[in-house]
Amino acid sequence: MRVLVLGGTGSIGAAVLSELAGGGHQTLALVRSDASAERAASLGATALVRGDIAEPGGWVHGLPDLDAVVHIACDFSTAMATVDGRLLDALLPRLAAQKVRPRFVYTGGCWLFGTTGDGVATEDSPPDPLPAFAWMVPHARRVIDSDAVDGIVIHPGMVYGDDGGGVFHRFAWQAATGPAVHVVGGPTVRWPLVHRADLARLYALALERAPRGASYLGVGTEGLAVGRIARAFARRFATPDAEPRTVTADAIAAELGEWARGYALDQRLSGARARRELGWNPRHLDPEAEIAGVGGGATS
Repeated sequence: MRVLVLGGTGSIGAAVLSELAGGGHQTLALVRSDASAERAASLGATALVRGDIAEPGGWVHGLPDLDAVVHIACDFSTAMATVDGRLLDALLPRLAAQKVRPRFVYTGGCWLFGTTGDGVATEDSPPDPLPAFAWMVPHARRVIDSDAVDGIVIHPGMVYGDDGGGVFHRFAWQAATGPAVHVVGGPTVRWPLVHRADLARLYALALERAPRGASYLGVGTEGLAVGRIARAFARRFATPDAEPRTVTADAIAAELGEWARGYALDQRLSGARARRELGWNPRHLDPEAEIAGVGGGATS
């Protein structure tokens, strides 16, 4: 397939771009800078599209016909809802003008399902989005309902890498440099987790096999207490205080923005549908063991 990847040089997008290129797909990557262009090319992008998701009018009309779009881009700014809406406003009509209707994999997220407590959310659970991301619910529905594309939605869990990256970045940095690792909302808060390599494979499988209108939770580990994650990093880096310190949701929102309240959501989500319907087989199912092997070069 000829696939346009939006967000292909970010932590998740880079893994997806590499997975698709390795699977023989012709990948186009949207890039804003020379550094991004070099990174996309190193990941296997066969063509580069210069532009910014915030200004789609400058590049959308120059796109070749596509077999698919994978949309993973989000800037986490206060304008992210407007930026995403403007992108869909420009991109969907362009795709509608093609002779062949392409597939469109849209990215939602686990924070659209709210606090689950001891329950386990599935794709059929009603949305209960974090207010900062409530816009994603109608945007995902817009893609699914569009006659311009065969829409598919993936809701990733909390994404980490075996290098201490992704949602583990702050844990690794604090464990390596500070007196204690901080957790938002308390050590018993649970996160649904997925390794970025496993998630990339899910995107590829969804692109190749998922029926139109399908949605999947990209979750490898149903729900792991953040206190266990923090303690694993404290052991790895011999942090002076082995017990995590609690940060309130208000404090993290003041530091990073309202979107960061999601770190305090206590969630358990199931990735069973993707396993059953797509043959997804996540391999990274022991985050604590992987934390033990994280390198010692954690930085801020």
